[in-house]
Amino acid sequence: MTDEGTYYYLTTIKIYGEVINKSVYKFQSLIKFELTQLKPIYLIKKLSMKSTFQTLILFVFSFQIFAQSSLPRSTPEALNISSEGIQQFLDAVESESKHEMHSLMILRNGQVAAEGWWSPYSPESKHTMYSVSKTFTASAIGLAVAEGKLKVTDKVVTFFPESLPATVSPYLAELEIKDLLSMTVGHDKSFNQEVFTQEDWVKAFLSMPIANKPGTKFLYNTSASYMLSAIIQKVTGQNLLEYLKPRLLNPLGIYGLDWETDLDGVAVGGWGIRVKTEDMAKLGQLFLQKGHWNGKQILPESWIDEASTMKIMQEPDASDEKMAANDWIQGYGYQMWRSRYNSYRADGAFGQYILILPELDGLIVITSETRDMQGLLDLAWKYLLPAFDANGTTEKNINKNLKNLSLVSLKSKSNKKLEKEISNNTYHIDKQNNIVSQFNLEFLKDKSRLTLKVGEDSYEFLLSSGEWVLGTTVRKGPNLFHFAQNQLEGLAPFKVAGSYAWKDAETLEIKLKYYESPHTETILITFEGDMAKMVFSNSFENREDWPVFVGKAL
Repeated sequence: MTDEGTYYYLTTIKIYGEVINKSVYKFQSLIKFELTQLKPIYLIKKLSMKSTFQTLILFVFSFQIFAQSSLPRSTPEALNISSEGIQQFLDAVESESKHEMHSLMILRNGQVAAEGWWSPYSPESKHTMYSVSKTFTASAIGLAVAEGKLKVTDKVVTFFPESLPATVSPYLAELEIKDLLSMTVGHDKSFNQEVFTQEDWVKAFLSMPIANKPGTKFLYNTSASYMLSAIIQKVTGQNLLEYLKPRLLNPLGIYGLDWETDLDGVAVGGWGIRVKTEDMAKLGQLFLQKGHWNGKQILPESWIDEASTMKIMQEPDASDEKMAANDWIQGYGYQMWRSRYNSYRADGAFGQYILILPELDGLIVITSETRDMQGLLDLAWKYLLPAFDANGTTEKNINKNLKNLSLVSLKSKSNKKLEKEISNNTYHIDKQNNIVSQFNLEFLKDKSRLTLKVGEDSYEFLLSSGEWVLGTTVRKGPNLFHFAQNQLEGLAPFKVAGSYAWKDAETLEIKLKYYESPHTETILITFEGDMAKMVFSNSFENREDWPVFVGKAL
């Protein structure tokens, strides 16, 4: 076909607004589309023009693929869900400051009934999942079983003969894949520090003592989940993401995710995946549908049943009273927790939940940061579970309220005299460390700029009082697995939102919210003459010995 005389059939698109991000998700949030019938609109005369229209065609098709991959939307009442119950949940988490909500999505019959994000979190933002990652990892094992690549009764030692200790204990020799899946390795303590600080995690895991017969005693074990990932890579030659993409992720329309790896490129398995809220919902919906998706069997139904049913009780002798109040002793499946009300869940640290409600054909998906994970679940059971009731009343403002959720930024009056004195001063930290060696604050007309220097590396953050300023950085934010080798490597840039306020006449408080994670970093700076004292803390560690650094203006 020649360049001249070629007709290009394009979907006519009406675009309103300004395109400021290449991401399809961001694009969708900033513009409106009206797709009409295909029709010839131009006769292309030159190759340069042809390239332009080929790009447009590609964009149109990309948008259509994106649109098809989204879950269908409905309303609470259309799905027999009380919007008043949803509003009561929103009010409850708002009144309890210990729960910082980031997103909420409620589904029934495969349709999204309600959804909301607390700004600066947004639909297009990935979010650290922590142990929700384990359910993705176990799903890879289920797929490998279905493909005949392994059996859950295979001995773990058979996959890693080159990494075994000089003496293989009887319990290590007995250890099977199903023991990794069900957290019944037999360890008597967590060996996260001992394993993940080493360069060879497989060798480190296999060298840890096994005190109990495998399969007999529950102990939550993230290093066991890593071993599942290592086994997948061993038998397939692919890491978890590579293996899951054509088999699970692409069929569900889950794109743009990432996963932390060890030094050898093996996905960490037990944590480290970052996906969007809707991606969490898709995985939950796949489990509700017994592995069926768009007419295809993605995961075997038998695997869904195996993964979601009880394999071991965490506290076999727990009292009825304790069982009635605790979602962490209802039984454990294959990298999934059983919950009260005949439900089960994927569960990640600080309140990342995919709550699967088979009897209601429902899902509750939550991302958050809370130190009281049971308390947040209790609120879901108290308000959201009864909302799955056709007789519930309507909250007419629910859609508006869900669209206007936000996390409060820092705010204070300006401190013009001190701001003028310290603006653009560079403070040198007198103690050598790996957190900060110099810092600089520049107060602009309506924002400020914080520059942190660590050795030869320099990081800038824009801040504002009274609103979040969105930006990106290559500086790693707070993370539960900060001690792990290769932690967060290759995932930058990280999205960050900054704000500040004067706590008093001499003390400036800065918050850096890493909004692809659950966590926030707080920096307190107290100025006195040409000296400044800095204290760095984060939102999840409960400690009082935060590092303090003293700097002097150069």
